[in-house]
Amino acid sequence: MTMMNRLRSLLTLALASIIAFSCAEDPYNAGPGGDGTTDGIPVARAERKEGRIALGYCTYYGSATPDPAVLTHINYAFAELYVRDGKYVTFKLQGNESRFQQIVNVKKQHPELKVCLSFSHTVANSDNYQAGGFSVMASTEEGRKAFAEDCLAFVRKWGIDGIDIDWEFPGISWSGHACDPAHDVENYTLLMKQLRATLGSQYLLTYAGYVMNAQGSPDDGCFIDIAAVDPYVDFVNIMTYDIAAGSEGQHQSAWNRPDYYWDCVRAIDAYLNAGVSPSKLVLGIPFYARHAWDNSDGYKGAVDYGKFATEYPASKGFKIDNWDEKGLVPYITKDGKMWAGYDNPKSIGLKAEKILAMGMKGFMYWDYDADDAAGTLRNAVWNAIMK
Repeated sequence: MTMMNRLRSLLTLALASIIAFSCAEDPYNAGPGGDGTTDGIPVARAERKEGRIALGYCTYYGSATPDPAVLTHINYAFAELYVRDGKYVTFKLQGNESRFQQIVNVKKQHPELKVCLSFSHTVANSDNYQAGGFSVMASTEEGRKAFAEDCLAFVRKWGIDGIDIDWEFPGISWSGHACDPAHDVENYTLLMKQLRATLGSQYLLTYAGYVMNAQGSPDDGCFIDIAAVDPYVDFVNIMTYDIAAGSEGQHQSAWNRPDYYWDCVRAIDAYLNAGVSPSKLVLGIPFYARHAWDNSDGYKGAVDYGKFATEYPASKGFKIDNWDEKGLVPYITKDGKMWAGYDNPKSIGLKAEKILAMGMKGFMYWDYDADDAAGTLRNAVWNAIMK
């Protein structure tokens, strides 16, 4: 072998080693199938448009490595508060830190991807228990400042982009957590003010918003004072899902059904009427079907989109992809009767046309792992928002 050939061989080996190392470092090989294809067919994706949002919640109990090609933002769910003897002590990630590290590794390979830590009112860790949570922490200036400082230290340590507050909801205890109907709404606003002051303008501050504004009476629900919180946040993720259940004869995420309990149009209007710019609004999309609020009828209350084929077989009387022209959403029937509401690529596309025409920022969805193996919904979200 000549000296030149030897040099060429060495260069070839070095290049191969670099490529192999790079692939080993990148935890995601682009594409819903892991190779940029769906059943061998390349996935056509719209080009990213600056300022638009395709945000997915990735959970601590999930396992999928998120595809940065179809996301602008990831909210990691969740971290939980530790309160003892009426005082905020600290917060910790729910589940194993290795799952959060998995998400951070994606960001390291794709710095344009924004990652925020989401805080829940729930308790999941075995070393914790409900002892007041947000309601107690936010009730004092000392608690709010300590929490905000812990948040700042965390985002700096991990190199992530911000904080997302998922307190569901001030003045209400839907999940058995503590609440103070007389003071929670005001304290929520003070908490967001403190977080903004501590985080500064370089980090994102967002929240999961209810579909209604704060109510005047605790008996009607308290929720969040949208106008009061608005100056402190970058954008709002409106949870326009779980509005109703199929067992109640209604869709969970209808675009416009005035005859229903609530819908996306009225949810958006609540924010616009409170003075929030549409450019700060992100519409929520469920990646699951909502049949009921529990499993008391012997069926699952909610089923992930990726499990429709096994959970809703035609052999048991189910029919998927019925269409509601008024609500602009699909639904599932069982033996011809309404069973569950959900979203599919068609409804996502139609909703995108509506919200983009209004000047809204984009979509968020719950949650990434609920999609099917082909990434049908996350690709639909991306293409609809970026077109």
